[in-house]
Formats: sequence, structure tokens, C-alpha cells
Amino acid sequence: MLLSEIFKGAPAIDIKTLAIDSRKDMTDGIFFCIKGFRTDGHRFIKDAIHNGAKAIVYHDEIDTSEKAVYIKVDDVIKVMNQVIKKFYNDPSEKMEMYAVTGTNGKTTIATLIKELIDIDKPCGYIGTLGMDYAGVKIDADLTTPTAIELGSHLEDMVQKGVKACAVEVSSIGLEQHRTDAIDFDVAIFTNFTHDHLDYHGTMENYFKAKKKLFDDLGYDTIAITNVDDEVGLDIVQDTKAKVITYGIENDADYMAKDIKLDAGYTQFVLVHADHSYMISTNLVATFNIYNLLAVLAALDQMGHDLEHFIGKLKTLKPVAGRMHKIDEGQDFTVIVDFAHTPDGLQKVFEYAQKITPSSKNIVAVFGSAGGRDRSKRKTFGELADYYCDKIVLTEDDPRDEDPYMIAKEIAEGIKRHEYIIVESREEAIHIALDMLNSKDTLLILGKGDEDFIYRDFGKEPYAGDDNIAIRYIRKMKEEKDNGTSEIYRPHTIEG
Repeated sequence: MLLSEIFKGAPAIDIKTLAIDSRKDMTDGIFFCIKGFRTDGHRFIKDAIHNGAKAIVYHDEIDTSEKAVYIKVDDVIKVMNQVIKKFYNDPSEKMEMYAVTGTNGKTTIATLIKELIDIDKPCGYIGTLGMDYAGVKIDADLTTPTAIELGSHLEDMVQKGVKACAVEVSSIGLEQHRTDAIDFDVAIFTNFTHDHLDYHGTMENYFKAKKKLFDDLGYDTIAITNVDDEVGLDIVQDTKAKVITYGIENDADYMAKDIKLDAGYTQFVLVHADHSYMISTNLVATFNIYNLLAVLAALDQMGHDLEHFIGKLKTLKPVAGRMHKIDEGQDFTVIVDFAHTPDGLQKVFEYAQKITPSSKNIVAVFGSAGGRDRSKRKTFGELADYYCDKIVLTEDDPRDEDPYMIAKEIAEGIKRHEYIIVESREEAIHIALDMLNSKDTLLILGKGDEDFIYRDFGKEPYAGDDNIAIRYIRKMKEEKDNGTSEIYRPHTIEG
């Protein structure tokens, strides 16, 4: 595309790339000077030109001595998103676009939308687990990628025949206008609890960031909200979209009644528009009922046949790292989950209480991320102390913090129950497994299916909670069968 086609009065220079990172190759590209959370793109114009940028879009006063086309604008981010839509041929207009936001549940809902729509036509997914569409699988560092990445991959989806896409939209992504170039047909709100205060500062700011998704929806779109959440109606109060509600406790357009929870399945009656549908699914826990309600409401409102999908709910693919039940034939329950917020932990703990006999123990292994919101650490300890019988505190992406000191901050909330600190996450899982007796439940929380741990130098490869648990359970069974069972002894432990 020619620069003159993008900016009136600009020279007819061929433009092949868009960029905000001056370190990357941007041959024949436009560099947008974005002021980020920690850096300012205006400082790196020379680097961008050195790496191939032909045009610079900026706002602040800069040195224009380097050879390039300089385009000054009032709002770089706004202009960038306008350029993205034009440069990538407005791909969101050519697909069904689903946005999912909220503190918890985004990944499950977005991946379920993809899985169900894929039955009839190709659907893409963008979120915490990366990007997945038309055979393309890409890891991602951000829940919601940059605006340019989104535009590029959505265009690629269109080129590959993808007809719909579900996108996890984070509060930080909304605050940084990463999805402004996307026209969503449906936006789903899951829930609102403590998270990301290290970035937003206050819960009010966090809420305003989430609300932006719904405020920006057009008249011909659909806003689907959890009416049981305290802010479920507030978040859609100013939307121009058609509002659809779902819930369990309060009257809603899509309701779940007569709920039956089990360790391996869930049943409930979906009530919508004077019709009742019996739902049976392999997804477990009450929070997954909410997730399913949101998914079914979205698909139904977009004209998909509701009954067509209901039979498929019995054998849904497990969502990576979400309520992953480890089954190696052992006589105790092991669940790996990504829960890393107070609300997320509480919901997993509540589920564990429902499936664990009252005479048996709930054991939890978890930590808290370093370089992130410290205010929730004591709350983590309080929740574990209330719901669990034994607690193993360990590392969880410590970054540049000491994992032992993070664990001590969590332990400030533990007053009644036994806990130990084991800095190595792998050792912590081994120890917790050795604690278990028949019918006990072990919860390994915070990392889900992640195969890395963030340290001060960056990502370090990690075997993964699920793989570690599986290998050690197999070892325990083998030793038991051979009569050589030994309790694992850690290198670092505090009681």
C-alpha cells in the first residue's frame, strides 16, 4: 500500500509494514511513536529509521534531521488504529468477532467459542494461550496482543478462510487501545474481582478499563453480561448494544437451574425464552457453569442453533491448564489450574470442598507472581487458611523478587493451618503429593499449563505443573508396586 493512500498529501512510497517496536526489522515501514507504560517511542526514532522505517508518525517535538517522511498528529494511537484498519483491509468486518473480558474465565469462554463454532465453520482464537487458527499456532506474551499484531493476524485469518474469531480482551489491552481497530459483534463480561492493581492503581480504574469495551460497542452489536456479578449491570449501563444477561442466582435471559456437581461432570437445566434444555458437560465447578452460559448465550444471539451444540458439551476438549484433572489411576484427586487471583483461588477451593469428603484433606500448592500486585498475597494466605487443611507455598514467576519473601507475605494470612515453604516449585509438588492419603484432594495453582517460569533474567524453561505431577504419581505407583516407596525429601523447606 502506498503511503499516499494512507495519509493525504504524503509521497507515493510503498509501505509494507507497521511497527511500534524500533528494535524490529521494519523495512519500508511506518513507525508509530507510542508512549508506553515504561518507554516513549519518540526516543527511538533513529533506531526505527536504521531498521528500515520510511515514515514516522509522532506527536511530540522531535529531531527530523534523519531521512524519513515525518507525519505529526494529535493522537498517535488513534491514528495508528485508523491506519491498521485500512492497511489490513478491516478484517474484523469480514468475520464474526467475539470479545471476552473480565477478571477470570476469559480463556475458557474464548476457547469454547472456538471449539463449538469450529464444528460448522473455521474459527480463530486469540488470548492467553496464544493464537490458534487454520492450523496456525503461535505463542503469545500478552493476553491481548498489540493492535498491529491483532490486525495482521486477523487479516491472515480472512485470507485463510476463517469465519469467526474469539478474542480475550484484557483491561490493560483496553487501556492501551489495542482492540480499537476491531469491530466486535459480541462482547462478553465474565466477572470483576481484584487483579492488575499494580497497573491500574485502583479498582475504579480497573473497572473503567473493562467498561470501555462495552461503551464502545455499536447499536447493532450484543453485550452479554453476568447478572450475578456486583458490577454486571453497571458495566453495560452506557452501552449502545443490545444487553443480554446470564446467571444462576438472579433472573436472567439465560439461567442455570437444578445444578448437580460431581468430580468428573456437571449437569444443569438451561432456561431461556420459556424453553428448558438439559445440559450435561465434562466441565466441572460452578464457575464453569457461568462460562458455559456465556458461551451458549453468545452463540444463540449470533444465530447459531443452540440445540445443535448442546450434545457436544459432554465431551469438550479440556482447556489447557484450567481445572485439569490429573488421572493416573491414583486414589486421590489432583487438579492443576491457572487460578492466580483471590476470586480464582476461592472458586477452586470451593469446588474442592464440594468434591472432597469432610474427613479428608485439601492440600494446596501455590505462590504469587513477583513484580506484580503485592496487596493480594496476604489474601491468598487467608483464603487457603479458610478452605485448605495443608498448604505448600512456593514460587510463581518470581521475576526479580525473592520467592521465599513472597511466600512469607502470603503466610501472613495463614493463622490456623499447617503450611510449609518450598522455594522450588517442582519440589513443592513432590512434597504435596507425598502428603496425600486416599480420597484427599491436591490443588496445584497459579501456572496452569505454562512451560516457563519468569525470573529476573527472563523466561526459564519449566517442565509444567501437569507433567511434574504425572511423572511423580507414576513414580509413586511404581515404588509402591515394587515395595520401595520413599517419601520425597526437599532441599529447601520451612515449617
